[in-house]
Formats: sequence, C-alpha cells, structure tokens
Amino acid sequence: MLEVDVIIPVYRPSRKFLELLDMLELQSLPIGKIILINTEKKYFDQLTEGTNFWEKHKKLVVKHITKEEFDHGGTRNFGVSLSKAPYFIMMTDDAVPADEQLVERLLAPFEDEKVGMAYARQMPTEECGVIERYTRSFNYPDTSCLKSDEDLKNMGIKAFFASNVCAAYRRDVFDRLKGFTDHTIFNEDMIYARGLLNAGYRIAYAADAKVVHSHNYSGKEQLKRNFDLGVSHADYPEIFSGLSTESEGIRLVKKTCAYLFSIGKPWLVIKLIWQSGCKYLGYFLGKRYKNLPRNLIKNLSMNKGYWK
Repeated sequence: MLEVDVIIPVYRPSRKFLELLDMLELQSLPIGKIILINTEKKYFDQLTEGTNFWEKHKKLVVKHITKEEFDHGGTRNFGVSLSKAPYFIMMTDDAVPADEQLVERLLAPFEDEKVGMAYARQMPTEECGVIERYTRSFNYPDTSCLKSDEDLKNMGIKAFFASNVCAAYRRDVFDRLKGFTDHTIFNEDMIYARGLLNAGYRIAYAADAKVVHSHNYSGKEQLKRNFDLGVSHADYPEIFSGLSTESEGIRLVKKTCAYLFSIGKPWLVIKLIWQSGCKYLGYFLGKRYKNLPRNLIKNLSMNKGYWK
C-alpha cells in the first residue's frame, strides 16, 4: 500500500474546510498525516473552538504562520518538509473530495515510474454559475491523459497545465527538482510541472479522481486573478515564453459562446464578453507590470502580500 500525506495551506477556513477533512478521513486508501499550514491563528481558532475538532481529527499536524510569511511556493515547501512519505498530495482548503476514492485514484498513475505528478478533476459546486460550470468542463474533461515534453509542440501551455487545488507528487522527484520555486505570486504548480517535463518526467491527469471546487468570480476578481497570472508569466519567461496563452483563451470563449446558444441562454454571452474582457485586461497588464506604477500594481493584484 502506498504511503501518502496530505498538505493543505489554510486561510480563513470555512465549513467547507471541515467537510474536506471529514472526507479525507473516509478515504479508501488511508492517509498518513494531514499537514495544515495555517495563515493567521485567530481564524483557525474561531472555526474550531468549542468543538470536538481535535478528537475527531487525530492525523492533523498544524503549523501557524502570519500573513506576511505566506508565499505560494515557499509555504507549500514548508509543508512538504514536515512529511516523510514517498508521496504527498497538495490541496486547497476549499476543495472537497467528491467521493471516498479520491486518494486511491489520484495515486494510481504512479504505477508508471516516469509519472512525477498527477492532478485531479475539479467538479463545479451546486451554486456554480453556467459559464464557470462550462469552464470547469473545458479545463477538466472526463477523459484522463498522460502528458510529456513531446506534447509541448502540439498542446502548448496545456502540456504542463496542472493545479495544486488537488495534485499528488512523487517525493523523490520533488526533492531532486528542488521543490516549488520560493516567492511566487501564483502558478507555483505549473512552474514546477514545466520543470518536470523538462527533466523527462510525465504529468498525469486523473479524471476519475474528483474534487468539488469552483468559484463565481466577479469581473473585478477575474481581472485581479489574471493580473497575477500575467505577473507570473512575466517573471518566468523561461517557463511560459513562446507558448501562446491568448489563443487558448480565445478557444474557450468561442466554445463557451456556442454552448450558451446551444442551451438556449444567449443573453449570458454579454456576461461572458464582460468577464473575458476583464480576464484579458488583467493578463495584459500583469505581463507588463514592470512598466506600471507601484501603487497601481498593488491595486490590481489579488495577492497584495507578494509586493511587500
């Protein structure tokens, strides 16, 4: 049986986080440790005080950090340093396993010794909007696949698309590649994934390993999120240069538009155009952030702590 730990950065956890922990306790392939790196202790205490939280979750290892200490790559590396398991799973605190087979199915691709990373399918929540629901099916289809560096020429950036919302890693390979890049604003998962392909390893998309996770971002939130995406692409040209992201975005818009007409909701195309415009503007500005005033950068960014 494979040994695996789960590592979760936590910030202002909600009831959904408690659902996540409950489902991890029920997994068909037992988990060793559940390692939580929590930002700001007071929020964690507010959720757990006066409950049987600690009696219920015996596998927890909890470390508290301040908001100033949080970093997308560095915080996750800290979590990994607390694990000795040969495999570990990265999750976010709002991604709930869809069933009791998540861990088992997510680790199945590692039977191939060249697989260094496997990521799960993200299913929409019940309250997810129509457009975001379709975007989930576009980025996380129902068919599994295996990706290598040979796919870069045909798939472009999609060849190393992967998400730490729920992704498993082979620990010895992770150590060999020196883990996630410290001090990243965003995209620590894809930066690592590209390095994995460059080193001759493969990335597995396990469509039968499912978590429930989606957001209903407003136009403003889409702009900020994609601004940070653009910043990460600007900061790591060796990872992202020469691979068009705009063409993939245009393909998504076209397919979503066709889908909205097919289900008899053409009025949602207006919302689609607005949100897509916000995404593109955010990404456009993020790619050129070095030419922008510092105050404007902070206002445009979702991860304001990165700029301190």
